[in-house]
Amino acid sequence: MSSDLNRRSFIKNSSLLVTAGALTASTGLNANPQEPKISLPPSKGEHRGRIYKSIKFQMFRGKMSYLEKFQMLKDMGYDGVELNSPNGENKKEALKASKAIDFPLHGCVDSIHWGRRLSDKDPKVREMGLQGLITAIKDTHYIGGSAVLLVPGRVSHPETENQQQVWDRSIEQIHKVLPLASKLGIHILIENVWNGFCYIHNGPSDQTAEKLRDYIDAIDSPWIGVYFDIGNHQKYGKPAEWIRTLGRRIVKLDVKDWGKKNGFCKIGEGDVDWADVRKALKEIKFTGWSTAEVGGGNADRIQEIAERMNRALGL
Repeated sequence: MSSDLNRRSFIKNSSLLVTAGALTASTGLNANPQEPKISLPPSKGEHRGRIYKSIKFQMFRGKMSYLEKFQMLKDMGYDGVELNSPNGENKKEALKASKAIDFPLHGCVDSIHWGRRLSDKDPKVREMGLQGLITAIKDTHYIGGSAVLLVPGRVSHPETENQQQVWDRSIEQIHKVLPLASKLGIHILIENVWNGFCYIHNGPSDQTAEKLRDYIDAIDSPWIGVYFDIGNHQKYGKPAEWIRTLGRRIVKLDVKDWGKKNGFCKIGEGDVDWADVRKALKEIKFTGWSTAEVGGGNADRIQEIAERMNRALGL
């Protein structure tokens, strides 16, 4: 669906703002919006109804209420949003707005996992990271979400935080929260990021996902899976091949792009082979949430992201 059509639908149907002038003033929508130039071909809709579209909520800027933003996102074709915890949004207010218009809050990102790592050399820091993860699990359950996104550690020093230490320390901490996660029905999903773990940072461009696969399997729990970020390892390997290797372990997707010439960039303007990504997702029979993690902005920008996700993923 074109962005112009979505905007007209919102102006016509939204009960939150009574005039197009109010809409323009409060959201930043242009009076004469232009279709963004997107190099990706139009969506064939092959994954529509199987992959659900979301953003990290903090990407949507502007001084509006949760209810106003959620309604706008829903009218743009988004299926839900993802929040942050322990830090981040007011969970009570977000849940209230979510219930008011039946707009899901599908999970939380552990907002302290990078600074208070489960792999830190200091046991006290690891304990702070553990408590942060516990809070994120509880918050996700409170808002009706299904999973917490977790970066388990970072390879930062060959003697104090290396591959083996990140592996062992993070698994030890994760095992401590599995009873709570299983009780509340919340998955802990490991994201592939530029943290030096389970791949060689600044290494070759043909790296594979076997190490990450083996790490997930070593935790050995049905409550652990992968939050696969499609663009994060384009520099180091082929995302579609990582998808095929990880297979059923992938529970949710983060959506971004990366290119040799422009680094992290708008979806569709990097080197990700989106046609092969769509093919790989079909091969593993993936169905679940996909969440954009790119530069945000006002409503025009969020609308553009929706269209780019549609084309990239076949929504």
